Amino acid sequence: MTATRDRPARDLLDFYTEAGVDALLGEDPVDRFATAEAPTPRVRVAPGVTSPPAPEIKARAATPAPPAPDEAAMAARGAAKSAKTLDELRAILGKFEGCALKATATQLVFADGNPSARLMLVGEAPGRDEDIEGLPFVGRSGKLLDRMLAAIGFDRASVYIANIVPWRPPGNRTPTPQESQICLPFILRQIELADPDILVCLGGPSAQALLGIKDGITKTRGRWFTFDTGKREIHAMPTFHPAFLLRSPLQKRFAWRDFLAIKKALDQR
Repeated sequence: MTATRDRPARDLLDFYTEAGVDALLGEDPVDRFATAEAPTPRVRVAPGVTSPPAPEIKARAATPAPPAPDEAAMAARGAAKSAKTLDELRAILGKFEGCALKATATQLVFADGNPSARLMLVGEAPGRDEDIEGLPFVGRSGKLLDRMLAAIGFDRASVYIANIVPWRPPGNRTPTPQESQICLPFILRQIELADPDILVCLGGPSAQALLGIKDGITKTRGRWFTFDTGKREIHAMPTFHPAFLLRSPLQKRFAWRDFLAIKKALDQR
């Protein structure tokens, strides 16, 4: 009976974990970017006694404000274009300060898999597990993606995986349009340098950003589009994000059809 009563609470905790909740917060707001400083003690001095020197207060180091979104996007385009290899692009991203998400993320999540693979998959942004390990799709949705790839004869060594945004948004929230636009030149250059035969957009935000389509993922999944890598035009297909499939398991049958079509297209090339 106790286990039955506890089940709703456990389900709620599982939901919070999947949503990216990884810390308990109090009711009072806390500026976690500010350097904590001890208050200056008040010293009472008797009449006629020379007061002690005031304690030295260290000036708080000012955190440089990120550039305006338009300036950041222009800087991103120039920086991404200058990269001649994927290693150079990763190094440039590591030094890029134009996206505010870098300040709250643990580390850069650049890519995983084989950069020479014929199949490249691109999601939206890293989650909690990806932020910890520095690799895309390593949490629950990543394990589901691994099983989906294995079902058509692929694994991490035979595909290349990345995200539109390479830093985790706080609390796994959706990246803002400005954040996505600032990071877009980097993923476009990443696709150009990897030069896959087929591009798979995992989820609606990825498909909208890379393919320029406005329809939702339900209408666009399973359809072939043309993507210009900068070197040539390749086939691209949107499909459901694995995180969505975890919440809506009945949709897995449609994702299975998409992956079969992707496998068939690769076999025919």
